[in-house]
Amino acid sequence: MINIKKFVKNAIIEDNGRGDLFFDVAPKGRFTARVISKDDGVIAGVKYAKVLARTEKFECKFLKRDGDRVKKGEIIAELEGKASILLSSERTFLNILQHASGIATQASKYVELIKDLDVVLLDTRKTRPQLRDFEKYASRVGGAINHRLGLDDCLMLKDTHLKTIENLKEFILKARKRISWVTKIEIECETLDQVKVAMDAGADIIMCDNMNPEQIKEVVSFRDENYPHILLEASGNINLNTIRTYAQTGVDAISSGSIIHQATWLDFSMKFD
Repeated sequence: MINIKKFVKNAIIEDNGRGDLFFDVAPKGRFTARVISKDDGVIAGVKYAKVLARTEKFECKFLKRDGDRVKKGEIIAELEGKASILLSSERTFLNILQHASGIATQASKYVELIKDLDVVLLDTRKTRPQLRDFEKYASRVGGAINHRLGLDDCLMLKDTHLKTIENLKEFILKARKRISWVTKIEIECETLDQVKVAMDAGADIIMCDNMNPEQIKEVVSFRDENYPHILLEASGNINLNTIRTYAQTGVDAISSGSIIHQATWLDFSMKFD
């Protein structure tokens, strides 16, 4: 909650600059307003918006919760407070809800396509700088599961890392002595031959990167016969048109950066009564 308070306070400061020029001439008294959706989608950002309302000291009653569906024309929230406070908070309040809801809506589309299959949807670290917690929270509201929040979550060896390693098995043995006992090691592979080397070296998770579905099926078959304890993740070229095909290969998880970086904001507006 401390991080959310800091986030919304910094967002308000960013928008207000040296001070809202309307503040000193704003009408006195209390006013009411409503936040109305102009799009269909999934609501997210409520958790953050409530903190903003408490921080800026205006009343806010949400008619929707994080994860609820919303239709065009529906009222999302009812607000009450001084005109100066409501108006100086308006853009930040809406930006938070629109941004988060766009990501949650995008994630929900992916989840809907694979909900009947035994596979989980993961987001990625392809997030906007300084917005990772916020964007991954929105992704989670939409039904995705967070992949790494940062480099300290899991030791992932991508193709760029592997170029620096001469002996993968020796490297992993060394890494096991340095990282936390409960931390997993994931290795990115682009071919079945690379998968075999990585599994033999002691990987916990294999990322099948930019493989086509038929290649991944070969990896799944090899895993099932030789290393059934190793988890498989498919990544690369995953979008709304391809996700179901990849999900049917037998992998344990599918990751897609487009959940976040291809999401389109929902359109909300604040109307004074």
